[in-house]
Parts: sequence; C-alpha cells; structure tokens
Amino acid sequence: MKRLLLAAVLCSAFWQAQAQQQNAKKPLTHDVYDSWKGVEGDKISRNGKYVLYNVNPQEGDGELYIRNYINNAVSKYSRGTKAEFTTDSRFAVFQVKPEYQKVRALKLKKKKADELPKDSLAIVSLPDMKVVKVPRVKSFKLPKEGTNWVAYQLEKPLPPKKDDKAKTPEKAAAKKPVKGENKKAEGTELVLRNLQTGQEQRFSRVTDFIFSEKGNMLYFVKDKLDSLHNAGVFAVNTADLKAMPIDTGKTAYKGISTDKAGGQLAYVATMDSLEADIRYFNLNYWNSKDRKKLVLADTASRGITKNWMVSENGELKFSEDGKRLFFGTFPRPTRYEKDTTKLEEDKVSLDIWTYKDPLIQPMQLKQKDKELKRSFLAMYDLKGKRLQQLATLEVPDVYLDAYLTGDVALGVSDEKYKQTIGYETPTRKDAYLIDLKKGTRKQVLSETRGMPRLSPLGEYVYWYEPVDSSWYALASKGGSKLNLTKRIGLPFYDETNDMPMLPDEYGLAGWVGKDVALLVYDKYDIWKLDPRGKKAPENLTDKYGRTHNLRLRYELLDEEEKFIPEDATLYLSAFNLATKANGYYRDFAGKQAQPEKLIFSDHAYTSLHKARNDDRVTFRKGSFREYNDLYTSDASFANVQKLSDANPQMKDYLWGSVELVDWKSTDGVPLQGLLYKPENFDANKKYPMMVYFYERSSDGMHNHRVPAPSASTINIPYFVSNGYLVFVPDIVYKNGYPGESAMDCIMPGVQSLVAKGFVDDKNMALQGQSWGGYQIAYMVTRTNLFKTAMAGAPVSNMTSAYGGIRWGTGLSRQFQYEHTQSRIGGTLWDKPLQFIENSPLFFADRVETPLLIMHNDADGSVPWYQGIEYFMALRRLNKPVWMLVYNNEDHNLVQRKNRKDLSVRMSQYFDYYLKGAPMPQWMKQGVPQVVKGKDYGLELVEPQPEPEVAGEAKE
Repeated sequence: MKRLLLAAVLCSAFWQAQAQQQNAKKPLTHDVYDSWKGVEGDKISRNGKYVLYNVNPQEGDGELYIRNYINNAVSKYSRGTKAEFTTDSRFAVFQVKPEYQKVRALKLKKKKADELPKDSLAIVSLPDMKVVKVPRVKSFKLPKEGTNWVAYQLEKPLPPKKDDKAKTPEKAAAKKPVKGENKKAEGTELVLRNLQTGQEQRFSRVTDFIFSEKGNMLYFVKDKLDSLHNAGVFAVNTADLKAMPIDTGKTAYKGISTDKAGGQLAYVATMDSLEADIRYFNLNYWNSKDRKKLVLADTASRGITKNWMVSENGELKFSEDGKRLFFGTFPRPTRYEKDTTKLEEDKVSLDIWTYKDPLIQPMQLKQKDKELKRSFLAMYDLKGKRLQQLATLEVPDVYLDAYLTGDVALGVSDEKYKQTIGYETPTRKDAYLIDLKKGTRKQVLSETRGMPRLSPLGEYVYWYEPVDSSWYALASKGGSKLNLTKRIGLPFYDETNDMPMLPDEYGLAGWVGKDVALLVYDKYDIWKLDPRGKKAPENLTDKYGRTHNLRLRYELLDEEEKFIPEDATLYLSAFNLATKANGYYRDFAGKQAQPEKLIFSDHAYTSLHKARNDDRVTFRKGSFREYNDLYTSDASFANVQKLSDANPQMKDYLWGSVELVDWKSTDGVPLQGLLYKPENFDANKKYPMMVYFYERSSDGMHNHRVPAPSASTINIPYFVSNGYLVFVPDIVYKNGYPGESAMDCIMPGVQSLVAKGFVDDKNMALQGQSWGGYQIAYMVTRTNLFKTAMAGAPVSNMTSAYGGIRWGTGLSRQFQYEHTQSRIGGTLWDKPLQFIENSPLFFADRVETPLLIMHNDADGSVPWYQGIEYFMALRRLNKPVWMLVYNNEDHNLVQRKNRKDLSVRMSQYFDYYLKGAPMPQWMKQGVPQVVKGKDYGLELVEPQPEPEVAGEAKE
C-alpha cells in the first residue's frame, strides 16, 4: 500500500509540476482521500433543544458533535458512534470506538480479535454536558418510549491475571474447568443503569435482552455455564430491580418479545442440543399478572399443521392491543441418517437441474440459507386460546395491518409462476384474504403484475397494476375491485421508461386518516383517492407541480407514522425537472391551498428531519461545489443555520463547476447532460475531456461528489481538479438497439461540445462501468473519435451472456435482455441478429481505440468471462488492451485497498494517453505472476531516447 500511495503521489506531483496555476490552490491527489470527511447519524432530540451528528473521515477516527440550543454551545467527542437521545431529551448515549491507529498497530502484530481494544460507552447529561464512561461495552439499548433507563452489555472480561482471586462462580469456572461446563458459552454481564441516579443492577451470562416500550420491564436470556448455572429467561421490573426467573433449565431460549404494555412476554425454547438432527422448539408465554409460564404451541398443538413445528427463526410479535401473538412455524425437516459406510472422498457431489424446478439450481443455492431458516406466519389468539396457521406452502407470504388488530390478513403468492422467474418481469402473483376470526381463505386477485398491500387498518387491499397502469382498491370485507385513477386521464406510470417491460408507477405517499384516502403520485403532483370510489379523485397539490414543472413528493418526518392525519401539515420535497433546482414546500392534507414554497435554490436538499415535539428541523444541503453539510432551522425555514463544516480544506483545492448542457440525438430527441469544468476555466484554451455515462444522470446536477477512491468509475472531482473536462450525457434507448442508442445520444453531445472550441478533440476518452462498460465496448467498434477508453465489467457477447447466470443472486440473465436494461426485447431465437449486432465481440477487428478493461473474478452481476472473451479477441488481433482482475472482488470493488489501487491506475492510464505523461510499468511491461503482491508495477517509466543510426544527420 505504501508503494501504491508513493506512486500516486509521484504521478500527481508530475502534473503539479507541469501545471501553471492562477492561484495558490492545488489539484486533488490520491493521498487526500482518507481525510475527506462525511456527516452521518444526525438526530434531533424530541424537544428540539439538541442536535447530534458525526463527522467521520473515510479512514481514521471521527468525532461526534452535540449542539445545545439552550446556550448555543457545541460539545465534541472523539470517536463517538451509534448515538441516541433519550425520549425525555435529558441524555445522549453513545459508544466510543477504540483509536483506529492503535487497533491497526495491534493487528499488524497479529493480535487476536479478543486481544484488541473494544468500544466504550458514554452517557452525557445534556443540561450540564457531564459525561460518564464505561469501558468494554458490546452494545446498549434504550426504551422506545420510556425514560430513566439504559441497559448495556459488556464484552467478555479480559483473561484474569495470575494474582487475581476468583470472586464469582463464573470467574471460578473460568479458572478451573467444571464438569459439564459449556465451553461455547457466549453470555456476558448485562448492566441496567438508572440515568438519573446512577444506580446499577448487574446480571451475569446474558446473551439477549429487551426493554418493554415504556421501560417498565427488562427481559433477558442467560446462557448456560455449567450444571450448576443453567440457561434461562428472566424479567426485571424497573420499579424494584428484582430479577424474576421465568423459565430455566432448557438448552436454548430465543426470540424474546414483549407487548406494548410490557406485561406479556413470548419466547421459543428447546431441550435439544445443537448436535441434534432436528431441534424441537416450543412457543412459550408469560405475563406479569399471574406470573405463570404457558406453552402455547408445540408439534402436538391443535391448529398446528400436521408434521409442522414451531420455528426458532420466526419473529415473535404482539398485536397493538396485546390480544394476539404472531409467530413462525415450518414443515418438519426430513431426517437423513448419516452414511457411515463411505469415506468422504467416495461420496458423490452434484447438482441436478430439471426443467420442472420452480427455481434453477444456482438460485436455490443462493437462497439455501434463507430457505433453511424460513418460517410461515401463524397466530395465537390469547383471549380465545386459539391457534391459526396463516401462511402455507401454497401461500407463503402473509401481510398484516399496521396494528396487527384487524380481522383480515393478506396472502400473496407467486408459487405457481416461479418457473418464469428469470425471463418474465414483473412476476405474476395471486392474492388471498385470510379471515382471522373464521380461519378461512378467499382468493381475490389472480395473476396480478403488481404488489398487493393492506391499508393501515386492513380495510382495503390496494395495488398498482402495471398491465393497465392504474391504481386499484378492493374492500377487504367484500366488494369488487375499483380502478381509482382511470377517470383522471393522466399517466401514473413512469413516462421515461424506455425498457421493453411494463413501466413502474411513480409511487405513493401513504394513507390519510383511518383508511380514509390513498395518496399517490403522478409525474408532478400528489393525488388523493377515495378507496370506495364515491368521491372524485382530488389533486391534493392543486396541479402546482405540473404548472411549475416541479416534482412534488411527501417527506415522511415520523418513522413511526402509520397513516397521515387528516389535518396534517405536509412537507414536500420539490425538484424542478428542467433546471434541477431543489427545495422544500409545505401543503395541507385537510384543506384546499396551493403548496407554499419554504426554501428552493440550485442545491440538492436531502435528509429532512423534524423534532417530534418542536418545530426544529435539520436537513442536508449541498452542490457540486459545496459539501452536503448539515443545516437547521425552524419549520418555516426562515432562520437557516449551518451546523457542520465537514471539509474546510476544500478551499485549498482546485474544484471546478458544473453546468447543464442541451443537444439533440441523431433522431431529434432533446437531451440533457452535465459538463464539469476545471476551476479557472478558460474558453480560449483546449482541455482533454473524459466522457462518463450510465443511462440518465442530469437530475443529479447539484449532487456533491466527494473525492474518494473509486469502486469502478472515475472520481469526477479528481479529474476536474487535475485539468480535465468531464461530460456526463443522458441516454434514451430504442428497444432492440441499445448500442446504437448510445451512439445516437452520446456522439452528437460530444460533437456539440467540440464545436464550442474548448475541447481538445484529439484527447478525449470514454469511461464507464457495467451497463456503461458494455456501451463503451460497443462504441469503440463503431468510432475512432476517442483516443482511449476504459470499460468496467462489460458484456461483450450477448449471445453467451443471455444464457448465463447472475451469480450474485443465482438468477438467469434472460430477463435482462428480454425486458430490462439490455433492451433487446426478445429471446435469442426470436432476435438472433440483434443479439449479434449489439455484441462488441463480433466486431472486435474494427477496434482501433486502446482499451482498459476491469473485470473481477468474483463478479456476481456480469460473469467475468465476458471480459475475458473481449480481451482474448483484442489480444489475438494485437490491439492495445489491458485487463485488471481484482481477486475475490465483486462487480464493483468493495475493499478500500483495491479502490485506492484502481484510482491510481486509472489516472495513470488516462494521463498517459490524454496528457502525455510517462507510461506506468504495469502498462508497458505488465506484472508477471512470479512477482504478484511484491511489485505492483506502478512506477512511471520515462520514455527512452531513440537510438542513433550511423550516418543519420542530427537535428
């Protein structure tokens, strides 16, 4: 890594020495990435008096800030993370990471994980900012609505020193082996702390714990230590802090869950050991009134499907009123006896693919762990003492109303259509209403292409139907389906869709009131729809969006919101589709009024949050030239204040600007794109230009782009800072002609910029990844306009890619060519010529442009043999081609070390071709396998002088 960074610095230094800057600012270099910071984790206290946020570097130690609006003071805490306010706004609680460099140094010394420093816990009293710190804390929890309490779990204690005396049975057991000792025990000490008094209660060997919503109860699970110290479930009433044993002696306890009031507890437990072929779990119940433990469900319970059992992986959840308990079941696994007559090397390992498999074998393999842990929803009526199985093998997915108190559930199934997954999208589905009182099931939808859902109270089933691009509703207690948008006469489908598939909807805001109305989006506005069909559809935003070319969307400010109150004040994000300006408006759910502009400018506004009990809001605001720092104001945005200043060093670097450009495709379609220009741009000079693209990007005009090592594409700020123009054109597609569509859109855009006189048309390059990489691989077979190109993970042969597998999901790639991004619009046997015409491999002999390919050997999206096919063809034709293959890396690079390496190589590659910089060794001589990992080939090779020829006159 040191050699990599050294080469990066040398490469950047070369250009810095050549550049003639008009001011003291300097270009970005690869060694600045680690220190570039980001703002994360911002939260507002419920009373609006405090705001916290993290400012973290890309690599290294960050800081937590807490701003006090009572006295306008700011407190800073090194390495603070996972911060939360208590519901009474009196405390902030967070973990503190160990120092980055200290941990790194210990890792270099090969220290084991349990020898490395651990997180600490910090509790800050907000009125006076006094801090209590606790070392070696694994995690903490606060009650969702309660006050006064925090529970935190400690890490395992450090190994005792020789002179330590055992003071507890657990420490004694650690010193001296005990018969029947559980050597796999993971439990550690749990501490319950009163935040007001500092009083603490400690509980040993805890593996899991939860608070009730109001914090009146704490429940936890203890691990078994030995024959004297059993596993168990315990309850603590925070009024008296006494631990009550609920259930002890079982092998394992899982899934503890409490009702809203905190007086009821559910969990699953088993007597079977981990070594058992099948572990049988029971569903258990306890309440604080009679303190009796009951087994609600096991394999013999009435209502359990024959040969089914309680799942250890199902989520346990009480209804809002505490009268129902939902849990999971699953079919009893087949018991297979181990074959002890064969050696492992004699056992056959194979996959058998059949045409009747619902899912193809690679997809089954990817979903194997999920399937092994799959559970099917069941319900226990606590008042009627009745168990009802809701989900079945035929209808495996069941959805409930928001409060879990409704009379119906919604079952959705694509089981009959699973064979079509991989070439049909969206997949067909059937829907069923399940009566939670009678236990009956009725089919209400057949072969819908939408995703049916239940309204918050369960009064309606609603869905968007792609087949006719309409929103529908169906009363769950009887009635026929109603088309809610047909009579509006405006499209509710994505009008920009250019794939050979049914278009998606624009989305929805949610439900108003108690299932009174549904709010959905068209391209611009929000519509209020009556699910009964009695009231005419109402344009809630008074067509203001359509009139002003604004896309208006509802901002959800309360994560607990189940529906929008009928008299709610609505905060809306607003985006101008022409100018790309952005901001927030205000409207009202319960009265006729045009949206009111609150804040709007040539910036990107994101992450709007509001205090629950105050009108303080926070939001992020940025642009290409301004980092997305955190701001705050009142809810009218009349008094905006900047909170963070994450990257003040930006002022020291050459940055640049971005502008919107317009042109028309060769077919006359109006297009937009983004042109990034270097700082101190001079229209009388000529600049090398990078052309990067991926479908449509112009809406991101005001997005801030952080200098960071690349996962696969050029870092625009880096190249602009180093004297490049970067052009990002939008592309629209014609079905069956994706490669040609790219040419038709990109080439006129490039030519329109060249005509302006400031583009060095002899030094232009293409760069893109995945779908962009494919288009580049295609374009270099059709044009020699560009001096060089880089294609990341390109499909080069659509005929072989069509029949391949997306190894990341196990999904067949056929759907992609027939219906989605690849846009051929038919099968290989229907449209063989279009598959060939759009495949760069078949025209490799036409390529004259030097090409750099990156295709990694663990790519889960585009099989890396696609890159190999193209590389081998170009290599055989003696075309200048290189391929970077990062080992065990995915479609886009994940490991930061590899991202840093790629960033250096990309800049070296493009600097060589477009700026005449020295060629790096990896390009000139390659890196043989015998020196892999020792010599990275990043050194710049100075050009050698031409040898003199005898008798030849010197210039």
